[in-house]
Amino acid sequence: MTDAVLNAPVARRWRLSTGNLLPILTVLLVIVAVWYLAAIRMNATWERDQAARAGVELTLPDLITRTLTQDRPVLPAPHQVAAGLWEGVAGQPVTSRRSLVWHAWVTLSAALAGFAIGTGAGVLLAVGIVHSRSMDQSVMPWAVASQTVPILAIAPMVIVVMSSAGITGLLPKAIIAAWLSFFPVLVGMVKGLRTPDAMQTDLMRSWSASGSQQFWRLRLPSSLPYLFASFKVAIAAALVGTIVAELPSGATAGLGARLLSGSYYGQTVQIWSALFVAAILAATLVAIVSVIERRTLTRMGLAR
Repeated sequence: MTDAVLNAPVARRWRLSTGNLLPILTVLLVIVAVWYLAAIRMNATWERDQAARAGVELTLPDLITRTLTQDRPVLPAPHQVAAGLWEGVAGQPVTSRRSLVWHAWVTLSAALAGFAIGTGAGVLLAVGIVHSRSMDQSVMPWAVASQTVPILAIAPMVIVVMSSAGITGLLPKAIIAAWLSFFPVLVGMVKGLRTPDAMQTDLMRSWSASGSQQFWRLRLPSSLPYLFASFKVAIAAALVGTIVAELPSGATAGLGARLLSGSYYGQTVQIWSALFVAAILAATLVAIVSVIERRTLTRMGLAR
C-alpha cells in the first residue's frame, strides 16, 4: 500500500508527459511522411527524364529509391538533411569553415550584438515615450513607419553605405539585426510601462513617491512580463536580420553565406542543413530567454 502511494505521483507525471508527448510525435510523424511524399514527387521528374534518355524502364521501387538518394535533389529527403546536419555539426572541426557550428557562431555573435543594440534603443525610446507626450506623438509614428520598409531593401543599402565608409564585419550585420529587434521591444516596453492604472499611481503619490521611485518600484516591475515577451520576438528577429544581412554582403562566413553558396552551386542539402541550424539556434535563444523570464518573475513574486 505504501509503495502504491509513493508511486502514484510518478505514475501521474508519466501519464501527463505521455499525454503531452503523443500529439507532438503524431504531428511530427505526419510532417515527416508528407515531406517524404513531396520529395519523391518533386524529384521524380529528373529520374524519369534520365531513364527516358537511357531507354530504361523504371519500376516504382527503383523510382522511389533514386528520388531519395539524389546528390542534388530539388527537395532533399529528411534523412539527407539529417546526414547533412550530422556532417556539418559533428563531422567537421568547429574551427573549420565547413563546420555549421563555426558558421552558426559567426551569425550568433552578430545577432546578439544587434539584439543588445536594438534592446537598448527600444527600452530608452519606450521610457521617453511614456514620460513625454511630445515623444509619443513624434517618435512612435516614425518607429511604426520604419517597420514598413522591407528588410531586403534596407539591408543592401546599409551594407553598401557602411562598406564605402570602411566599416565591415560584425557591425553592419548587427545594425540590420537591431533594426528588426528594436520595434518589438519598444512596443512591449511601452505597453508594460503603461500597465499600472490610475489607482496604483495615485497610491504611489499618496506615499510621496518621486517620479523615479514610481518608475523603479511600480512601472518597471509591471512591464517585465511584456518586456520578456517582446525579447522572445526580438531575439528571433535579430537572428533573421543577421542572416538577411549576410546575403547581399558577399559574406564568406555565417549561415547566410552557407545559404548563398548552396544556392549558387545547387547544394540543396547544404541549404536545408543551414536552415535547420538557424531554426535550432532561434529555438535555443527563445528557450534561454524563457528560462531567464521564469526565474526573474518568480524571484520578484510575479509568477509561480
